[in-house]
Amino acid sequence: MIRTFPRGARRGAAFAALSAAVLAALAAACSVAPPQPSALAEANFNGEAAVAQVRAAGGAAARELDVQPLRDSQVEDLRQKAEVLEKSRKYPEAAAALDQALQINADDPALLQERAEAALLLHRLDDAERFAQKAFDGGSQVGPLCRRHWAAIAQARQGRLDGVNAAMKLAKRQDHYDALVPQRDGLIRSRKQAQDKIDACTVAAPARY
Repeated sequence: MIRTFPRGARRGAAFAALSAAVLAALAAACSVAPPQPSALAEANFNGEAAVAQVRAAGGAAARELDVQPLRDSQVEDLRQKAEVLEKSRKYPEAAAALDQALQINADDPALLQERAEAALLLHRLDDAERFAQKAFDGGSQVGPLCRRHWAAIAQARQGRLDGVNAAMKLAKRQDHYDALVPQRDGLIRSRKQAQDKIDACTVAAPARY
């Protein structure tokens, strides 16, 4: 038997099907997750190159004021252990040795800086900036170590900026892209501020008579 439907019923069914298709398309569009800048930053970060630049920034200049802290012998042993582990590219183990040293002396600026660099090697950008900032706050704020503090902060911010730029390229929705613009602009400014502070760390040593 062939069943027939009134013309109005057929139109209603077609409209309902169209509405369902539109809603499905909207739902699919809304389900597109925004790209995650932090994950992209950590995945693409070159920790070894970043640390090389940080340490290069810490090269001592002639007749420069350079304050060297005194260290506990146990701390020094753990620092040397971390250095050996780093050379073997055992970065998590090196970071763990430095964490042990920090349990003995949590405020040593040089030790904190080395832990910041270990964090860069592990692509832990937030940790790197946190350790370097603490090192600067508690240090002499001049000399080669000071430059390493700010160079580490600049590298961490550059890594996060690279992650945001990558996320903007991958964004499939305009609102996702637009939401990243203030974060990008803020990182550009803060990276520039960190870079400017590197040179400010260089202070000439007092004249000798």
